[in-house]
Amino acid sequence: MSTFNASGVNLYYEVKGDPNSKSAVAFLNGVMASTNSWDLISPIFEKLGFKVILHDFKGQLKSDKPAGPYTFAEHSTEAKALFEHLGVEKIHLVGTSYGSEVAMKFAILFPDMVESLSIICGVSEIDEVLKGFIDNWEILCDLNDGEKFFWGMAPIIYGNSFYVKNFGALKERAKASRALPKEYFEGQKTLYKTFKDDVYMTNGLYKIKCPALIIAGQEDLLKRTKFSDIIAREIPNTEYVILPDCGHVAIFEQYKVLNTLLSGFILKNN
Repeated sequence: MSTFNASGVNLYYEVKGDPNSKSAVAFLNGVMASTNSWDLISPIFEKLGFKVILHDFKGQLKSDKPAGPYTFAEHSTEAKALFEHLGVEKIHLVGTSYGSEVAMKFAILFPDMVESLSIICGVSEIDEVLKGFIDNWEILCDLNDGEKFFWGMAPIIYGNSFYVKNFGALKERAKASRALPKEYFEGQKTLYKTFKDDVYMTNGLYKIKCPALIIAGQEDLLKRTKFSDIIAREIPNTEYVILPDCGHVAIFEQYKVLNTLLSGFILKNN
């Protein structure tokens, strides 16, 4: 657990697995998350002998939160600097939601560095419905109340079955969210503005040359399957999977299936 200074911004990062492995995989967070959101996914790659890299983007929980808005190119350039600092020449990128959009921009800008790309519940453009959800989250951030924030977003991002089965655990997470500092919400608002202003990249997806795995949740209300359809159509070399009975947070809701899909895909392209 360390920090890396990228162009004056301290990024929190972790390296797991085999630090000397030539095979590296980086997991890129969703907007509200931190590195621990991958705790159900990353261990299998540690067992497989990969160097596993996790980090918080600027604006996220454990990294610096400079004034924004930012750009996805900045996130990508900072991630590249971190990877190079860690001695990585080629990398498999796995991103969920906001992290998948950083991953796509990275693969557009630095194609020679990316061995494979796995996109989970991502978009390359937005519509008014998606923008409306993000606008509402900005309002929730202004309340500076972690528990209200959690319940304001939970019914949107979790699929119905997961929500019902895990309601007790969600209540505990909501209570834990009371401890979120004001700086967290300020960082969130900056990331939301970055997303709304800069996420459009559909017209650049053809530049992605590595193998790509596109994964969508069939019940994802936030980033609906129509967005994954666009990505799968525009990136030349793709495999596309829609997960039934799954909302936006596939890395929790369907992590066992994801472990199978991701490990098989990445090993095949390693």
